[in-house]
Amino acid sequence: MKVKYTGTQYLGTAFDAGKVYEVLSVEKGWYRIMTELDEDYLFPPECFEIVEE
Repeated sequence: MKVKYTGTQYLGTAFDAGKVYEVLSVEKGWYRIMTELDEDYLFPPECFEIVEE
């Protein structure tokens, strides 16, 4: 799945607003995504818009 960071919540320097990211997995409803810092973490789905299932 691919998602776009909407920039609606401040997540530090982990994401660029409007950029599309690959979801590595979904765990308990949260998205595991590789950040701009080359580390993967879980993030709440309300920070993203799904652009490709």
